Amino acid sequence: PSADVDARPWDALPAADPVLARLVATVPGLRPPLFPSAYEALPCRRFSARRPAAQGAALRERLALAHGTVLTVGGDVIPVVPTPEQLLALDSFPSLPEVKLRRLHGLARAALDGRLDTAALRALDPAEAAARLRELDGIGPYYAELVVVRALGDPDVVPVLEPAVLAVAGAVLAGNGPLTAAPASSWAPHHLTLPLPVALASLLRCAP
Repeated sequence: PSADVDARPWDALPAADPVLARLVATVPGLRPPLFPSAYEALPCRRFSARRPAAQGAALRERLALAHGTVLTVGGDVIPVVPTPEQLLALDSFPSLPEVKLRRLHGLARAALDGRLDTAALRALDPAEAAARLRELDGIGPYYAELVVVRALGDPDVVPVLEPAVLAVAGAVLAGNGPLTAAPASSWAPHHLTLPLPVALASLLRCAP
């Protein structure tokens, strides 16, 4: 799904599959983006846990502006998630509960210990990578899967723990309720290159 995955085999699949052809025509050229690293994916998601996504994003931006690195790109200000060292230096932050700060510190220590090395995790079987991520405090199956899909970027992993994605995928691909199995095996190894985790919600208009 990222620019470092060869998508040329995927480009030939829509010609042989009318469902894929319809989806690809709706969002031509779209490839699901990835987080830069497993480390960056986890703090970003921790901010959104048990709160509306907009609130989580606002909190993440305030923390990055106050304690992270701020870049200026093309005139736009881009706050970057604080480094592990910057997070560990943080004793408190408005609207950030103590338990979440403690878990962020745990993620920072795991990153410094090499447990969140993206290349090393990507080299593992996706199930093993998810199991290792679940060893971290506060990281359950949902967030472990998110990192495997959105940071490690295996193009053949289908997210199965996100109800909204499964519901939309079922409507688009099957037309009769949530998706309960991976799409056709003929799509391998590019199940995720079909923009399931990022764009299927926008494809509702294509549903039968």
